[in-house]
Amino acid sequence: MPAALDNPVYAVPEANLIPVGDYLRNLTPIPPSRMFLINKSLAVYRQARPGEATFDASQGDGGASLPGVPRNVLERAQQLQLEHGTSYDMPYGTDAYRRSVVEQYWKLDPATGLGPANVIGTQGGRDALVKAYQAMLALGHGRVGDPVIVSRVPWISYNWGPYGVGANVLRAPGRPESAWAYTEDGLAACVEFAARSGRKIAGLVITNPDNPTGATISVARQVELARAALRLGAAYVLFDWMYHFVTDEQPMDLNSFVQQFDPAERKRLMFLDGLTKSLGGSNVRNCHLIASEEVVKFTVARASHNVIPSFYSLAVAMAAYELGYAEATRGIVEPTNASRKALRDFLEEHQFQFVLGQGYYAFINVGKWLAAKGWADSEALGQYLAEQHGVAVVPGVYFSEDGAQWIRFSYATPVEKTLGAAQRLVEGLNALAA
Repeated sequence: MPAALDNPVYAVPEANLIPVGDYLRNLTPIPPSRMFLINKSLAVYRQARPGEATFDASQGDGGASLPGVPRNVLERAQQLQLEHGTSYDMPYGTDAYRRSVVEQYWKLDPATGLGPANVIGTQGGRDALVKAYQAMLALGHGRVGDPVIVSRVPWISYNWGPYGVGANVLRAPGRPESAWAYTEDGLAACVEFAARSGRKIAGLVITNPDNPTGATISVARQVELARAALRLGAAYVLFDWMYHFVTDEQPMDLNSFVQQFDPAERKRLMFLDGLTKSLGGSNVRNCHLIASEEVVKFTVARASHNVIPSFYSLAVAMAAYELGYAEATRGIVEPTNASRKALRDFLEEHQFQFVLGQGYYAFINVGKWLAAKGWADSEALGQYLAEQHGVAVVPGVYFSEDGAQWIRFSYATPVEKTLGAAQRLVEGLNALAA
C-alpha cells in the first residue's frame, strides 16, 4: 500500500538506506592544493626587482607557459557550438563526441571490444577521476573505506580525490633510485597490508608519464603491473595517460594495449586522457574515460544528477581530433620535447640526481642543499627560490614526505625559458651553500 501522504517516506526502500556511521566526522581535513599559491612567491621577487626576468618552472599548464589551444581549433569549436545550440546534452556528452574519440583520436579497432558506448566525456581530469573512484568503490567490492593504490610520491590530488569520496589512499612501496616505481612485490604488500584491517583493493592508478616525477614505464611493464594487480584482487586498474602525447617517442596505442588483456580483464580497466596537457587546454576542462559498459552506465546515471560536461569543452576536443591531434598539439609538444633534451643535458652537466622521462617534468634531488641550510624539506626552498631568485618550482614535499628532498621542475616552456629557470635554480642553490 502507498504510504500515507501525511507520513514521511524515504526515497529508497529501507533495505537500501545508507547505514548511519560517523566516519565523516573522523576524516582528516582535506587541505586545498598549494599548487595554486606558488606564483604568489614570484610576486615578491617582481616587486623587489621590477623589470627583471622571472622563470616559472612550476607550471603544469601549457596554456599558461606555452601557446595553449590553437586559435583555429577554438574558432572551429565555436562554430560547432553555434551549430549545436545550447540545449541539454547527455550526461556522457554527445554521440558525435563519443564517435570522435573512438574514430578520430584513438582510431579503435572493433577487435578491442571498445566503441562509442565505452566513452564518457567529463568536465576535466579531476571530474573523470572522481567518477572513476566512485565506480571502483561501488562496482568493485561494494563498500567505502577500501583503498586505491597510488605511487609513493603521487600527484597531490591523488592523495585527496579518492579520500573525499570514501576511498582510503594507499601509497605503494617504492624507492627513489627507481623513481618510486611499482613492483609486483610492492603491490602484493599493499594487498596484505590492507587485509590486516579488513580492506580490499578498490583500484590501482598507473600514471604514465608520471606526475610529479616525469618517470615513464614501458608498455610491457604497464601490462605486467596491471595483470599483477588484477590477480591480487584489485577491482580495477586506471591508466592515467594525460601526459602520454607530450613525448619525443610514441604516444600510447590503445588498440594494441587493450588486446594484451583477455576480455574478462578488459572489463576491469579504465583509461583517462584529455586536453589539459597535450593541447594546453587547462581551462577548457575536457577529458574522457574509456571503460566497460557496466562502468559507463553506472557513471552516466550518477552524472545525470551531478556534473554533465559542457558542450564547448567537447567541441574543442572534436575540433582538435578533426584537424589531426598531432598537428593540433604541435605548439605544446615540440617546444616541450626540445626543452626536455636541453634540460637533461643541463642537469647531467651540473651532476644533479634527477628523474626525467617524458611528459612535462623533471624531479630533482636537492637534499644536499637542504642539509647545508638545515632545512628539513623542500617547502622553504620553494619559497626561497621564488622570492630571492625569481624561479618557481614545486617542493617535492607537497606530494608526500617521501619526496621531501626533491623538487618538481616543469620544462613545458620554450628552451630559453627552461634553461633560464635551470640557471636560476643553480644560482639559488649555490648561494645556499656559500
